[in-house]
Amino acid sequence: MNSSIAFVADIDSEEANSWLGHFARLMPETPVVPFDALADLEAVEVAIVANPRPADLLKLPNLKWIQSLWAGVEGILKEPSLDHIPLVRMTDPNLAETMAEAVLAWTLYLHRDMPAYAQQQKEAIWKQMPFTRASSRTVGILGLGKLGLAAATVLKAAGFNAVGWSRSLKTIDGVQTFAGRDGLTEMLDQTDILVCLLPHTLETRNLLDAEAFTTLKKGGSLINFGRGAIVDHEALIDALDSGHMNHAVLDVFRQEPLPAKNALWQHPHITVLPHISAPTDPVSASQLVVMNMRHYQNDGSMPVTVNRQTGY
Repeated sequence: MNSSIAFVADIDSEEANSWLGHFARLMPETPVVPFDALADLEAVEVAIVANPRPADLLKLPNLKWIQSLWAGVEGILKEPSLDHIPLVRMTDPNLAETMAEAVLAWTLYLHRDMPAYAQQQKEAIWKQMPFTRASSRTVGILGLGKLGLAAATVLKAAGFNAVGWSRSLKTIDGVQTFAGRDGLTEMLDQTDILVCLLPHTLETRNLLDAEAFTTLKKGGSLINFGRGAIVDHEALIDALDSGHMNHAVLDVFRQEPLPAKNALWQHPHITVLPHISAPTDPVSASQLVVMNMRHYQNDGSMPVTVNRQTGY
C-alpha cells in the first residue's frame, strides 16, 4: 500500500523531530509526514499520534487506524467522533521493565523513610527512624497485567511481601491475589504501600476514594503510576492530614501538567512527579511502530486494537 502515514502530535518540536528521525532511519522507503506538512489529507490511511488534537484526526477522511506512541489513550477515547477508527496503543516490551524499576525505586523511597529524612534535613534534625525489614512490608499492587506482574516480580526479589488485586482473579506464583470489591477491601486492610497501575476506565474512576483510604492499613502510603482520575485527591489529602496515611507519591493527575497553584504541589506528605514513571523509549517504540506499519503495508493487517468498552 502506498498511502501516506501522518504524524499527528501536540508535543514540543524537539521531541517530534526525534520521533520523525527514528522513523526516517528505520523506514526510509515510507515517509512519515507531520500533519501540517501533508499535501493530500485524503491519501492518509494511518496516523501515528502523540497527544493528538482530535480535530486534526477528523480532517483525515480515509483514516483506517491510529497508532499511539503512548500506552495511555484516554484523550482519544474521550472523543466520540473517533469511535469508528481502530486505535492501537503502545505495547513496548520494555515498558513493563521500566515501570517495574520505578515501582521498586519509589517503594524503597517510602520503605526507607526518605520523605521524613528530607524534611528532617530542612529542619536540621538528626534523628534515626526505626528500621523495618522489607519482608515485614506488604506492598499491594492494583492491576495485575504485564506491568503489575513485572512489578510484583521485582518487589518479591527485593524481599517485600507482594500481593495484588485485579478485576478478575488471577494466579501468580508466590503472590497472594484478590479480586472484586470484597477482595479490594481485604487487600487494602493489610497493605503498607499501595501501588496503582490501573488504567482509567468507568470502573476504576475514583476507585481510590475516602472509603478505600480509610480501609488502607493505618500508616499506609500510596504510589499512583496508573491514572490521575483513579484517585479522589481531596479524600487523599484528608487521609494524609488526619495521620491515617503516611505519604503519597503521585506521578499522574487529572490535569497535566499539574497547575502551579494546585494544593498537591505544596503538601508536606505528597511527592509530585511529572509523569516520568515509565516514559516511552523512542528507540524500541519506533521499532515496534515500524514493524506494525510494515505488516499493514504488506498484507493490510493491523495489531490488536483497544477495546473501547474497557479502555485498553
